[in-house]
Amino acid sequence: MYRKPKIGLLGLITEGYEDVFPGILERQRMHGREIAEILSPDIDIIFDDIGTNRAKIEEIVSSYNHMQLDGILIVLLAYSHGAWLTRAMQDNRLPVAVAVLQPDDIADESFEELDLTINQGIHGAQDNCNILMRLGIAFQVYAGSRHSEDFSAFALDFAKSAQTYAELKAMRVGVVGRMQGMGDILIDEMALLQKLGVEICHDGLGAVCSHMQTLESAEIHAEIQEDFKRFEVDSKLAEESHRIAVTEYLGFKRYLETNSYDAFTAHFDMFGQDGRFRQLPLYAASRLMADGYGYAAEGDINCAAMVRAGHILSGRPANFTEMYMMDEKSQSILFCHAGEGNYASAAEGRSPRLIDRYLGEGGLENPPTILFQPTPGRATLVSLVSLGSSFRLVVAKGEILDKEDMRRCEMPYLFFKPDSGVRRCVEDWLKLGGTHHEVICLGDVAQRWKILCEMAGIEYKEV
Repeated sequence: MYRKPKIGLLGLITEGYEDVFPGILERQRMHGREIAEILSPDIDIIFDDIGTNRAKIEEIVSSYNHMQLDGILIVLLAYSHGAWLTRAMQDNRLPVAVAVLQPDDIADESFEELDLTINQGIHGAQDNCNILMRLGIAFQVYAGSRHSEDFSAFALDFAKSAQTYAELKAMRVGVVGRMQGMGDILIDEMALLQKLGVEICHDGLGAVCSHMQTLESAEIHAEIQEDFKRFEVDSKLAEESHRIAVTEYLGFKRYLETNSYDAFTAHFDMFGQDGRFRQLPLYAASRLMADGYGYAAEGDINCAAMVRAGHILSGRPANFTEMYMMDEKSQSILFCHAGEGNYASAAEGRSPRLIDRYLGEGGLENPPTILFQPTPGRATLVSLVSLGSSFRLVVAKGEILDKEDMRRCEMPYLFFKPDSGVRRCVEDWLKLGGTHHEVICLGDVAQRWKILCEMAGIEYKEV
């Protein structure tokens, strides 16, 4: 889930310079390798050769498209003809970014023609970006020093967004039921497949039950024992109740693995109606989010896909959640749900608790529930809104507060203080159609979501 993104570096310089300045190609190849080395701690960079003419550029771009890469970073190593990029980009399927990174950050008084030539990347970038614009290709741009933290941040934001886009195009979501009458989760499933590549697969609970029935008791017992290491386990939690919760988790996990699903959503009313389940699978949903799967309740396909996307894009555990109420005292919004939460996002040094918990909804037995305090600090809230055949991403930046004083609340919860203020955030969220299920990512990753939207042709709105 947290692999490095893989990006191909396309270094461009016209071959004609070699006749005037022998050795310039090798010199600029070393410049490209230095750039790749700078980015290597966070990104796997592929860079072997320079695009020196149309044929070479098309060859490199074609090879990158046949590798399992997430995107292409174009670096102008000097001037390169923009027209030579045209056919390569028409056949390209990978997201693109352009960087102007001069070998020298200062125009020294000793500069000669060679120095001016190798530092004229702006010249080539203007030509090449003009072509990208005229082709209608979305692309990101950076101009500055390769030694700047801003460049490393730009490259990582682009790479993680491209990686997420690639994952979305191959994503499969398992769907077990949908709440009737819940309007904001209704979507055009073909539009989601066409726009983002997300495949939606409808199943019944039998697909999960069949896997639960094949589990070995030793496997279930081993998970129970590991839980005493993962969590502070409530002494009131009965062993039988714990066993049922683990059985549901392992059954769902095998269901996801067998079908190569990256995310799932289930409507909890179905579990009581089915007759084969004794608990709602709140524990299972929490465990599976911590394993890296996407999840949302009540048949919300969009949100389930975005939770999975949030894991990849942020490089940290994302969380399914829901707005509950405005808190005037802390000027924040309380987020909570029935009992599902990604405990992998828990604050360091604060062990999650596994409790015996009464829940009236569903009419089933007490569902063991994992309680935790999310990591306080910067966070990004996201909602993917269906607009018929298109989509809008509504985003709010803010802070998760270091606040866990609701001692009688037996559900994972958090207080989010939006940068724009509670009232404006809620009002704008409603005006833009933001849904009642959301994804919250640790850290300020709004720029990555914005880049992803540009890649996918989705409207982006911050509140």
